[in-house]
Amino acid sequence: MLSNKAKYGLKAMMHLAGADGISLAAQIAQDNNIPRKFLDAILLELTKAGLLTSKKGKGGGYQLARPADAITAGQVIRILDGPLAPIACASRTAYRPCPDCGDVEACAIRDVMLDVRDAMALILDRTTIAAMRARGLARQLALR
Repeated sequence: MLSNKAKYGLKAMMHLAGADGISLAAQIAQDNNIPRKFLDAILLELTKAGLLTSKKGKGGGYQLARPADAITAGQVIRILDGPLAPIACASRTAYRPCPDCGDVEACAIRDVMLDVRDAMALILDRTTIAAMRARGLARQLALR
C-alpha cells in the first residue's frame, strides 16, 4: 500500500512539474493539502536523493532537478517508501527470506508476490511525473 509520505511526495512532484521556476514549500503544502512539517521532511529526502534542487533565503524554494518526463513514479516511491515488493522475500533490492518459510524457491506465495512486484514496477517505472500531471489535468477537465 502506498504510504501518505509517498502520496504527498508524488503530489509535490506533480506540483513542481507544473511550476514555472522555484516554488515555496508553504505554497506546495497549501495547494495540495499536505501538512507543512511532513512536506518539509519529504522535500528534504527528495532533495538528498537528487530529484529536487533547493535554494535557501529570499527567492528560495524547490524545483525539479531534472525534467518531469525524466522522473518516474517508481523512483519517487522507492526513495520515500523503499522497495516496491509487497513482502520482503519478493524484493529485488531488500530481499529477506520469511522466517517461517521452509523452501523459498517452492513457495507459491512468494511466486505470486514476485509477479505482483514485477507488475507494479512495470507500471510505476514507465509512468513519469509529467504523465501523472497530464493525467490529473485531463481528469479535472473531464469533470467540469
